[in-house]
Formats: sequence, C-alpha cells, structure tokens
Amino acid sequence: MLDISESIQTLDYSDIADNLLHYSYNTRHLLSLVEKGIDKEDPSYLSSYRSFEGEVFENFIYEKLLRYVENNDEVEKFILKGFHQNKQKAYANTLSISEKQQIVYRTKSREISEFDAMIFTKKELYFVEMTLVKSVLKLRKRLRKKKALLEIIFPNYEIKALIILNEGATGARQFPSYCKVWFTKEFSAQKVLEYIQSNKNTKLMPKSRVKSSKMVEAHTLKLHPFRYYNTLSWITKTIRSHKKHILDMQFLMNHKIQRYHDLYTKFYIGYMNIQEATKLLNLDGDYNPDQRVVVAIEKKHSNEMVLTYYIQFTRKNLYLYSFDENNSIVKEKKDPYGITVTEVFHINKMMDESYELHISNIKMIKKLLRERFERDNT
Repeated sequence: MLDISESIQTLDYSDIADNLLHYSYNTRHLLSLVEKGIDKEDPSYLSSYRSFEGEVFENFIYEKLLRYVENNDEVEKFILKGFHQNKQKAYANTLSISEKQQIVYRTKSREISEFDAMIFTKKELYFVEMTLVKSVLKLRKRLRKKKALLEIIFPNYEIKALIILNEGATGARQFPSYCKVWFTKEFSAQKVLEYIQSNKNTKLMPKSRVKSSKMVEAHTLKLHPFRYYNTLSWITKTIRSHKKHILDMQFLMNHKIQRYHDLYTKFYIGYMNIQEATKLLNLDGDYNPDQRVVVAIEKKHSNEMVLTYYIQFTRKNLYLYSFDENNSIVKEKKDPYGITVTEVFHINKMMDESYELHISNIKMIKKLLRERFERDNT
C-alpha cells in the first residue's frame, strides 16, 4: 500500500527546482481577464483561475510523484509524461502521450481515457487522479470507466486508484474500496501566475530530471490486445443471438461483459423504425421514412440499466433521447467530436433487419432489466 510522504503532504517545493515554471499553461483567457481589471471574486475570474490552478497542482504532484517512486522500493514502473519523456505521437490501441502531454488510451480517432499518472508495483497498478475540487462526486463517476479499461488491458494487475486531494475536500469516504486517498495542505498557484505575468524575465534553474530504470515511456508497455469497435460489435451481435429470447441476459450479466459495460457505459442492441419510435418518444417534425432510432442499454452509476435512444441525422449530428425519474423525455445533442457519435455510426452500419425492435420488444426488455436490477438489490 502506498502511503503519502511528508514532502507531498506539506507541499514541499525544495526538491523540484523550477520545474513548475518550465511547463506550458493555458492562461490566455485568465490573463485577458486580469488586463481588463476583472475583480478576483467575479465568477468568470474564479472559474478561469481555478482551471489554471488545477493545471499547476497536477504538474506539482506529478513532479513530487517522480521523486516519491524513485525512492519507493514497492514501485517497479512509473510512466513519464510532459518534458520528462521523449516526444512521441499518440499511438492507436495502446497507452501513449497525447499532444497535450497527457497519458491517454485511444482508438485510431478518439481518446477513450486520460490518466494523470500511473504507478506499477509487482502486483498492483495505481492510476492517479489529482484535483483541487472540493466535492468529488463527478470524480467518483469517472473512476469506474478508467478502472474497467485498465482491467482489460492489464489483466495481470490488481487495478487501484490513488486520489490526491487538498484538505477540506468532501465525499472522500464514499470512494470505492479500491481507492487510496491522500490529502495535502491547501495548494496555491499564485507564485506561478506571478511568474507568467512578469513576462518570464526571471532566469530559471535548469529542468531537474529524475533518472531511474523505473521510469518508462507509455508506448513501450505491453498491453493485452483490445480493439474498441471490434469488441463493441461482438457484444451487439452476441447479446441478440439467443435463439429463444430477445436478449441474452446471461451473456449481458456475465461479470466480464459487465466490465465492458463499465467501460462503454452503453451497449447497442438494435434499432426502431421512425414510425414506432415516434409513438414511444413523442417525436415531432419530418423524418426520412428510412430513419433509424438506435437503441442502447445504458448502465447508470447506480448499476441500474435503462434504455436510451439515438437518432443520427448526419455523421456528426446525433441526438440522445432518454427518460428522467419522472418518466419525462429528455433530448440532448451529443458532442459532434465525441466517441458516442462514432459508436452509433459504426454500429448502425453493421445492423441488418434482424436487429429491428418493436414497442412490444422494448417493453419486454425494460421488464427484464427492471426485474434483474430489483433482484440484485434485494
């Protein structure tokens, strides 16, 4: 188990030279607000400053972790990023370093997950999350997807999370059991901002680099083969291949398949024609008579599984329809550059007429999912 060092807990800068000042920061908007004389208590200033401060905190903790793992006998590998690693392009279907100098796993065209740092012991792999937010609810929701991905590509390691927060953060007791939480003293990025505002005239100490055989480049790690879209297609085909039932529930609830569900968050199971979907979703407007509405099983953070519906008009124009707790329809335009747009396009192309679902099928699937959730929670 990794325990926090006093140096990290107290935010000791003495061993990282001027490394924080050698990083690039996205401060254009923040500096424009300063030039306009915006009050520091103004919401726009606070939002921009907190974003900048989060960047600085992440770089500070990363620098401290470099030195922490160098002297920790339990640690076998630590992934380099930023100016500590050789510049490499982002590779597909593996871990690599993005243009923003972050550790990412990506398909050919989309990033699937991003990691602040990664620590390997003999049997454990810790992915690191460092944040200054006071409420960690959104962070908790991100953890499951990242853990699922790492369990798939590193099956020989026990996957854990190291969460690094400032004192005063709330909700830490609600983290899953695989999380180790560290608390540091209150962090401030004011000195870094002052340096940036000074036009960087101060002469800096050279970059301090940690040299150790533990430090590795992300793309050199050996991963278990995983093809994002191929796996998603296989799940869609298998979940609908039962000879008697509309869904293969045994396949869906298999623990390995549920690990994929944690990663993808939704499995696509078929489509409705626009006429049927109009009755279900109260659609209005003119639609092409051949328009499909793709149906998915979405796994919520509570583990409840619900049906969601996607209408894709063009390659980048996708809408999500779902039902809220009051059974009211919610319509949401999806990010045209997000992974869901690509998933729906890919799955829609592979589904022939055997994947068509009718309202009676939808009712049956909802019943099956509801009964399974209630059974698992009694």
